[in-house]
Amino acid sequence: MKQATAGSRPNIVLVLMDNLGYGEIGCYGGGVLRGAPTPCIDALASEGLRLLNFNVEAQCTPTRASLMTGRYPIRGGNGSVPFLTPVYGLMRSEYSLARMLSDAGYATGMFGKWHLGQTEGRFPTDHGFDEWFGIPNSSDESQWPDNPMMHIEDVPGVEFEHVMESRRDEIPRKLRVYDMEERIRIDREITDRAIGFMERSCAQDDKPFFAYIPYTQTHYPVLPHPDFRGSTGKGNWADVLAQVDAYAGELLAAVDRLGIKDNTLFIFTSDNGPEMNPLWAGSSGPWTGTYFTGYEGSLRVPFIARWPGHIPPGAVSNEIVHVMDIYPTLARIAGAQVPADRPIDGVDQADFLTFAQPRSNRDNFVVYVGNDLFGVKWNDWKVMFKEVTLDRRILQTYATPRIFNLLADPKEQLPDIYRVQNFWVLKPVARILEEHRMSLKAHPPIVPGTPDPDPVKGTGQASTPVSPPAASG
Repeated sequence: MKQATAGSRPNIVLVLMDNLGYGEIGCYGGGVLRGAPTPCIDALASEGLRLLNFNVEAQCTPTRASLMTGRYPIRGGNGSVPFLTPVYGLMRSEYSLARMLSDAGYATGMFGKWHLGQTEGRFPTDHGFDEWFGIPNSSDESQWPDNPMMHIEDVPGVEFEHVMESRRDEIPRKLRVYDMEERIRIDREITDRAIGFMERSCAQDDKPFFAYIPYTQTHYPVLPHPDFRGSTGKGNWADVLAQVDAYAGELLAAVDRLGIKDNTLFIFTSDNGPEMNPLWAGSSGPWTGTYFTGYEGSLRVPFIARWPGHIPPGAVSNEIVHVMDIYPTLARIAGAQVPADRPIDGVDQADFLTFAQPRSNRDNFVVYVGNDLFGVKWNDWKVMFKEVTLDRRILQTYATPRIFNLLADPKEQLPDIYRVQNFWVLKPVARILEEHRMSLKAHPPIVPGTPDPDPVKGTGQASTPVSPPAASG
């Protein structure tokens, strides 16, 4: 694939679902088996590439950090969901995907869940987005305002999450408390605002756009919009699945209506594996596990990409790709510059996605769950040193590594039969781990909760503006 030029750079629509497991949508074995067909998303897959081995981090915040930086999230202090870290998210020193594309001449808009910071200087419009509408944290907080046991006046420094909006470098405005009613309705407004952004961007016709659409579904509480309540007769989960497909269909229809289908890269994926809460349990399809574990069901999620004339229709691959690869891949496609003054763990997959080459540029990655290194995935093998039980109650550390062949044992149930005769797998895994550890030693990770230096009060800006890092050739 040649370097993109200004005239050939595509618009980019990136849909990131929340906790949508591998086994939910039809083209991944779900759909009617989960109570609702997904014709719009299935049609998208038939027109583009469907990856069977697209991997993410085990939790929401780490995956989003990896997407925005092209790095292992532990590097930036975002290896875990911030349960005990009020100040969290992307520091101003990070060169985000949105800032990189903006510097390359893209209009940038985000509509949905951020989960990469809730304090001054760490909102989406502090990191390269021209505009943002959505929530800063997660949907579980929508239960707080309606919880009679929570007396927020007795909890100093804590407030309810709000639906917010902002423009670049503005302090976000709080629109409404994010309660259960807002939780039910927000994805409708996310869709409308995303379509509005695409329409306005096309009307200006002077630059391509990047629309990042991280929906709040299917994170618990999984409750449908009133327009879809009872629509399937199969319960809330099926109604929400129908809603997810319909909203994706509206985005795709908008791209068609605006006449930009052939020059738009449309990506549909998820931030991690399915819900494990019994009331709203999701499906990981043929894999074992949910989010917050190191099993394949936590790491593998749907990934569909359509770019007519560049990505062949109906393509399917089981090659390893990781969410951090999106950063350098989009940089290549957009003609943007990847920073060279920091380690970038993602690899450019543009030639693989467009089938200019048959193999992925990645054959391994290190598996983290939170800030703990759990193992390594390499080709068809997986070596695990730690695991979390499926009920997430117990952390297990093994005296000898557990070795899995994911083709022979996709559910990771039979490690013992692969031990002695396949200990050779530990040789390449040891090399991968040593390279990773040496990189962390050379570039020490940021401690979670580290504040940005010297903020300018009331601006959301660092006192020394962040400039684009040194670019690689």
